[in-house]
Amino acid sequence: MGYKISGATMDRVSLVWRLRRRARRGVLCMAFFCISMALLYAICAENSVPVTDAIFGVRARTRAQPRAHSVIKVLRGGAKPMYIDPQKLPGIIPGDPHRPIPVLSSLNHTLESWDPPAKPKPKERTPSGFFSHLLPRPFTRALETLFGGRRKGELSGRGGDAALFGPRGILGEVWDDEMSSSMLGNRLKKVVQNYQAMNKYGVKVSGPGGVSSRPKLSGPKLLCQMKIQVDVSTLTSDFQPFSSLPWASQLPSKQLTSDLGPYKSCAVVASAGSMRSSGLGKEIDSHDAVLRFNAAPTSGYENDVGSKTTIRLVNSQVMASEAHRFLSSSLYSSGTLVAWDPAPFSADLTQWFNRTDYPIFTQYQRYRMLHPMQPFYILHPRFEWQVWQRIQDNMAEPIQKNPPSSGLLGTVMMMSLCEVVHVYEFLPSRRKTELCHYYQRFFDAACTLGAYHPLLYEKNLVKRMNQGPERDIYTHGRITLPGFNTLNCTGDAGGALVDMRH
Repeated sequence: MGYKISGATMDRVSLVWRLRRRARRGVLCMAFFCISMALLYAICAENSVPVTDAIFGVRARTRAQPRAHSVIKVLRGGAKPMYIDPQKLPGIIPGDPHRPIPVLSSLNHTLESWDPPAKPKPKERTPSGFFSHLLPRPFTRALETLFGGRRKGELSGRGGDAALFGPRGILGEVWDDEMSSSMLGNRLKKVVQNYQAMNKYGVKVSGPGGVSSRPKLSGPKLLCQMKIQVDVSTLTSDFQPFSSLPWASQLPSKQLTSDLGPYKSCAVVASAGSMRSSGLGKEIDSHDAVLRFNAAPTSGYENDVGSKTTIRLVNSQVMASEAHRFLSSSLYSSGTLVAWDPAPFSADLTQWFNRTDYPIFTQYQRYRMLHPMQPFYILHPRFEWQVWQRIQDNMAEPIQKNPPSSGLLGTVMMMSLCEVVHVYEFLPSRRKTELCHYYQRFFDAACTLGAYHPLLYEKNLVKRMNQGPERDIYTHGRITLPGFNTLNCTGDAGGALVDMRH
């Protein structure tokens, strides 16, 4: 006689079976939904405009966009940077610009017997050998993001911008001064083209630049052109409309170039990720004066970037950002401060005063009340556009109609104060990397090649002006530029006799 199962028991077993089946379906649906969202996110990030907050601290935005200073935004999607607040590190160690320090002997190096060491080509990391041949590239990039260990914010990868940085990449061993946007990957090429089409500041293009037939000047002629046609000037208390304002006395009474220098040797330290593991700290500190940028710290990185800070150039976004604690952090309270803010291309000082990108004058007044004895200058906006014009006039294609980066502005500024200027990692060395800043963990090729700023073309210009050997660029990321007071220019911008004995 068989065992008879009651109807009630059967109903309960059937109910449990149905619940389990629904649970399995729910789990599968949820997993499918999560994977779909992750793929969509990765595909959108692949085609997004890069986060230009990571590019020398300047955010690209139009005036129609909200001024969310304390929030890092991504245009058209993309990843947020993993930010390490440099203000949580101890303060900087100021240098003594008046202490006599011997000049580096690197100017005597030659390139005649130098051959860059051959390095084995590293194996490329592939997402999944079988699927990489079947799936479109955006999906393989998404698989890399999900399973390949790419860091959040690293939008470059196999077959894209990363191909620029390899030992056999387009960038090569040493920067080529004829780099153009046509050599970039598809993502960066679209970004640069978008910014080239914008004209937020009402730039009026003139001169011989922007066409392939433009004359290519030699390094000495470029140096003389920069000396003659660029006026490194700062705001003083007698400039209108500031002279009639109640806080005019807070502005310096003399120009920056009258109060500082002349220095014998100067170091300009880029914030590039390739400064990591450089071991250049002692060499940088051996200079009479050292320039740093924005919120770049020294504590914890002394072996690579040194500890001396004589001048710090900050942009107006850093001054206005709550995250950078400009008014309260000890990072900014040593040495001389120099600030800058973009102005419309043809605007006078009154128009700029009423239409700044960020509230630079409000923050300047507040900081001066807290630190009345610290030297603090503001660059004349005319200087920024004069430098921009020198870039455009010497390039074979139109450049972005946005101000130059802090890196180039600071370099030209130091050329007006020093006899010899060494610039570190503005042109990438053999340590070239997509890491944006040595003190952050954010990766994007745009930090090296430019997006908002015409950084690609700035590097071309600096490479042509470089008076040092290419070996210095490859091994140290070091460029050697003469100070303006050492140039003996004849004619309008014809030739230059450069005294490099100093």
